[in-house]
Amino acid sequence: MKFETKMIQSNLYNPDVLTCLANLSNDEVFTPPQVVNRMLDMLPQELFRSKETRFLDPVSKSGVFLREIAKRLMVGLADVIPDVYERADHIFTHQLFGIAITELTALTSRRSVYCSKKANGPYSICRKFQTEEGNLRYRAIEHTFVGGKCKYCGASELVFGESERKELESHAYEFIHTDKPEKLFGNMKFDVIIGNPPYQLNDGGHGASAIPIYQHFVEQAMKLNPRYLTMIVPARWYAGGRGLDEFRGKMLHDKRIKVLVDFFNSEECFPGIDLSGGVCYFLWARDYSGETEVSSSFNGKRTTIKRALLEKGQDTFIRFNNAISVIRKISIFKESSFMEIVSANDPFGYDIRVANSYVRVKPDIKEKYFSNALKIHYWGKNGKSIGYISPESVRRNKEMVSKLKIFISRSYGERGNFPYLVIGKPFIGERNTVCTETYVTVGTYNSEEEANHVISYMQTKFFRFLVMLKKNTQSATQGVYQFVPLQDFSHPWTDEMLYEKYGLEQPEIDFIESMIRPME
Repeated sequence: MKFETKMIQSNLYNPDVLTCLANLSNDEVFTPPQVVNRMLDMLPQELFRSKETRFLDPVSKSGVFLREIAKRLMVGLADVIPDVYERADHIFTHQLFGIAITELTALTSRRSVYCSKKANGPYSICRKFQTEEGNLRYRAIEHTFVGGKCKYCGASELVFGESERKELESHAYEFIHTDKPEKLFGNMKFDVIIGNPPYQLNDGGHGASAIPIYQHFVEQAMKLNPRYLTMIVPARWYAGGRGLDEFRGKMLHDKRIKVLVDFFNSEECFPGIDLSGGVCYFLWARDYSGETEVSSSFNGKRTTIKRALLEKGQDTFIRFNNAISVIRKISIFKESSFMEIVSANDPFGYDIRVANSYVRVKPDIKEKYFSNALKIHYWGKNGKSIGYISPESVRRNKEMVSKLKIFISRSYGERGNFPYLVIGKPFIGERNTVCTETYVTVGTYNSEEEANHVISYMQTKFFRFLVMLKKNTQSATQGVYQFVPLQDFSHPWTDEMLYEKYGLEQPEIDFIESMIRPME
């Protein structure tokens, strides 16, 4: 096959092995070529017509970003460097740079970019490299633990310490494990930094506990001050949470984010990959300052408007463009937030751990009633369960025990069930009833009638739609109720009453109705 055909005729990349790699994981996700090209389309295309433009992928996995950039440069520089071999040599040695995340991905990336796992090998399409790695490097490094945590990425020494890992991958990614990223390529300046970073690290906690790390790659890239930065990351940062609050604040106040493309369902971007909370990619432009072009993709439909990432008076990104007008109409009323009557996690103090451990001390729950016992709602081996427990076991909110309240699950997931319920079904917690950390409580009430009025509100599509705007994961803790306005509960509520109260117009109503299904 001729060199020109290998490099330029994209139809010969079908089927593309890098498309198949997109389905390997929901943590370190391989990016499909079509997504890469949509990200490259956001960049000024004159970048691909200059032989001075430098590109860096600091988290190379399959090499797809650098490969697709190379294809564009081969076309864009055809008039600037007519000889195809000289053009390729220049592009690969002077314009494309990468840092692989593992030794295996380094070999894979070089095979994708140079057509050879050895950059200086006989099959490489670049003739100028003197080393096997070329400009696609990999360095095996270790975490720097301080007080049991890596000072760069937060990895737990109990999980990622050298004695624990032995021959396993350390996940100490070179790009973020340095105070001076500019030294990685000898103070080289990059015009474009692009990539798809690793998303999280297991921290040794309960179940699938993990800490996000993708934010560190974005922040490190910004330190290099490129002209453009574009990365694809989970969308959980919109609402903050575990290690993401500071990052959320920086991003939402950064007027250099020129474009944000959001996918509520990650499978619309990564076929076969279900990332709770969705995924997004963005274009950060160093010399831009203004509103962001927000493109929201949901259920195969996309809306695009130019707006601020933060609505006035809000601290969370509202991901649906169609919801902006609804939030603005609600804010006119200046009502308190429903969040104020929702408890924090573990309302009665049953989430007890062994000292210096994630091991949980299970509460002493009995199956049968005994004298003076409290009824307790909990998650047992057969799912939602009811048992009995001593009054002395209550460690928090003892004043709530004797009162009527509402219980609702602290976590609710529904993968692929569109339209959505969003939250579990609320139910009345009787007097002398408590719950484990499986639930949170909503208010206390003098009568069941008042409690049922609150439940009628929680079951409306209006209520659950507003919760969904903040609920980017299965977690349905106190914070997800922030956008929901508190109501007068002397009477029950219906969607029709709420639509009328807030003056919602038919397109706004139709959008809410299309997103949320009835709660029986």
